[in-house]
Amino acid sequence: MSNYQRRSKDALARRVAQDMFDGAYVNLGIGMPTLVANHIPAGREIVLHSENGILGMGPAPAPGEEDYDLTNAGKQPVTLLPGGSYFHHADSFAMMRGGHLDISVLGAFQVSATGDLANWSTGEADAIPAVGGAMDLAVGAKQTWVMMDLLTKQGQSKVVPQCTYPLTGLASVKRIYTDLATLACTPKGLQLIDLVEGLSHAELEQLIGLPIQPAI
Repeated sequence: MSNYQRRSKDALARRVAQDMFDGAYVNLGIGMPTLVANHIPAGREIVLHSENGILGMGPAPAPGEEDYDLTNAGKQPVTLLPGGSYFHHADSFAMMRGGHLDISVLGAFQVSATGDLANWSTGEADAIPAVGGAMDLAVGAKQTWVMMDLLTKQGQSKVVPQCTYPLTGLASVKRIYTDLATLACTPKGLQLIDLVEGLSHAELEQLIGLPIQPAI
């Protein structure tokens, strides 16, 4: 295996933010996706949504300026941009279910090559299921993107032929952003968008264990 440098969590968040179009309404899921708020490109208006009832969310507050009455769905303190608002949880879910979000960015335990998503339970006896609004976001947003490490701590690919964990949504994921590569999920399987420097296409296929169509 050749030498390559994994994307840091901030570099991965920056990569996700890079693909968001001007004027997009975007939900950031709990965990790693919340970092995207800190990397919105200058001059690009992205309206960030949090499922607990925020629209117009800004980056994380500076140390010492946290307001714990203003938090995201993961209970992390956030900021509110000029024109932003907060509102009832039910109104937030109406936005999610009504197709008013352009992109949702979610974490995942597994994603299949055709875009099936498993991100709320590993099915293990001691696991605490936490579906939250993931099912609503996976099918309600116009596009669902996943942001995650490609491999588990045991070195197994989280991109799989078929999900073995309980499903969140069927064929809902359009793109997978990972620390090693960016992939598109298509009806015909995976397609490469980009990969980190020093990692070859063949090596990526070996890590995932699936064929990957070349980038267009």
